[in-house]
Amino acid sequence: MSRPLSLPAPAKLNRMLHITGRRADGYHELQTLFQFLDHGDTLHFTPRTDGRIRLIPDIPGVAHDANLIVRAAQRLQALAAPSRGIDITLDKRLPMGGGLGGGSSNAATTLLALDRLWQLELGEERLAAIGVELGADVPVFVRGFAAWGEGVGERLQPAPLDTPWFVVVHPGVSVSTGALFNHPELTRQTPSISMARALQGGRNDCEPVARRLQPSVGVAIDWLKHFGAAMMTGTGSCVFCPLPDCSAATEVMQETGRQHPQWQTFMAQGCNISPLHVALK
Repeated sequence: MSRPLSLPAPAKLNRMLHITGRRADGYHELQTLFQFLDHGDTLHFTPRTDGRIRLIPDIPGVAHDANLIVRAAQRLQALAAPSRGIDITLDKRLPMGGGLGGGSSNAATTLLALDRLWQLELGEERLAAIGVELGADVPVFVRGFAAWGEGVGERLQPAPLDTPWFVVVHPGVSVSTGALFNHPELTRQTPSISMARALQGGRNDCEPVARRLQPSVGVAIDWLKHFGAAMMTGTGSCVFCPLPDCSAATEVMQETGRQHPQWQTFMAQGCNISPLHVALK
């Protein structure tokens, strides 16, 4: 039986996010820049020989078979020997529903970990194809490089992003992705741009609606704008501010903690190669 394996499931930021259209199936066409952070959850995998898949601990409010970690394990178990099982222990650090991609990152880490532990050798192409069926953000975590994303975020090409430090704030509220994408005031026809143009800077089209749905998001953005080009990530509710170095990020994080102790705040550096892929090598 394979030895236990522990791997990171890093957070991501959307350095910009434009909504360029809406498809007939209801999904939205996007253009975005994905970047990883050297901060996230950690998953510990212990192989079993009885075919059971166990997640420890259960996630409150999420049914076992609905959890992306379990669903990812079940998808690969269907391609492995029936006796293959796994105990997965999740050390959760990322806020749920914050736009940091925690659930998608957990799923991608599970796919890559079990591909190795169960010696399936499916390769990134196959794993990314499985991943997109679990969630639109899963492929970028499977691929493991900072990326320009189009389509629903699954069409990816490497993006040469800068790697500043970031202060990230979770303002203690959640934004419903469904409510946001169905909101009548959501911009859905932003003209498409090139990756080169996006690298010069952009906005998040979801931000105005998120401010309306959860005013605390706007308060957090406006606070961080005192220190730099603050923006919301994904559909929220987390917001971030890039800083030039660790010292500047430390000062902003400490000041944010003093002025807004009710917020969950952390700092991390941007990465163009995922910490997961660094660990796997």
